[in-house]
Amino acid sequence: MSLAAINSAQAQDKGQVTNLPLPRFVSLKAAEGNVRRGPSLTHRIDWVFKRRDMPLQITAEHGHWRRVEDRDGLGGWVHYSLLSGTRTVIVEQDLMPIHTRPDPTAPTAAVLENGVIARLGECDPEWCWVNADGYKGWAPKSRLWGVAPDEIRD
Repeated sequence: MSLAAINSAQAQDKGQVTNLPLPRFVSLKAAEGNVRRGPSLTHRIDWVFKRRDMPLQITAEHGHWRRVEDRDGLGGWVHYSLLSGTRTVIVEQDLMPIHTRPDPTAPTAAVLENGVIARLGECDPEWCWVNADGYKGWAPKSRLWGVAPDEIRD
């Protein structure tokens, strides 16, 4: 592989506007966010996200616009002012126990329903600390959407 090809591949892993990694997770700051077909106000609104703190994955950048996807792979372009760097996740298992320690045999701190949005704390290779409406504990990373499988957070 030539040096130019390597630099090109590395450039595709960073946003052209922010120089932050792509893809990356963020959350919806607003209670509602218009999702547009393209990166401007002149593009048609395809739908509206209506869930504050919903985790989204940024896949592209263009000026003040970010191309985002939700957990179902649906998305479009939203204005960057509607997004927050605060990390959240969606529980992807019904009645998922969260534990007092990152260990499946540890006592259960709470049980969360499928679709619950939780704030994301630290993550090790298999577990993440979550806070859902004051219910806090360790959840299996594989049961959460909004965190990369290989992501480690302190």
